[in-house]
Amino acid sequence: MAASIYEISAERLTGGSQSLADYAGQVLLIVNTASECGFTPQYAGLQALYEKYRERGLVVLGFPCNQFGAQEPGEASEIAAFCQKNYGVTFPMFAKVEVNGEHAHPLFRHLKKAAPGLLGSEAIKWNFTKFLVDRAGAVVERYAPATTPETLARGVEALL
Repeated sequence: MAASIYEISAERLTGGSQSLADYAGQVLLIVNTASECGFTPQYAGLQALYEKYRERGLVVLGFPCNQFGAQEPGEASEIAAFCQKNYGVTFPMFAKVEVNGEHAHPLFRHLKKAAPGLLGSEAIKWNFTKFLVDRAGAVVERYAPATTPETLARGVEALL
């Protein structure tokens, strides 16, 4: 288990590894995403948040996941094309990951432990679970999939 979010790296959707240390000093909104989910239209709201606040230090990080209803079946190139074509996504997208179970990505292990869900459950229940991380790398809040990006502005602004 990483002591800090900044000790973790992840593969970018376009290839190559990226250290989360590259985002030190910025506010992060980390989201497990899917292209065929009822919550997929949230990509538009996530992009809007990113555009509104990126100059002040917000970075949205998208992590496609196929663990919930097989709603992210595509390959990296298909996911990238879908996000760009349908939602104009310009925030960083990462390679498909698992968020639960034995093969859960270390980032999501860290996030779930730092911000458990309802009744202390660490498991992520569905796509578009969101984690808000402050400039020091501390996980501040976990938001349910149904929580729309538009409602996160106040929490984001408080950390900027």
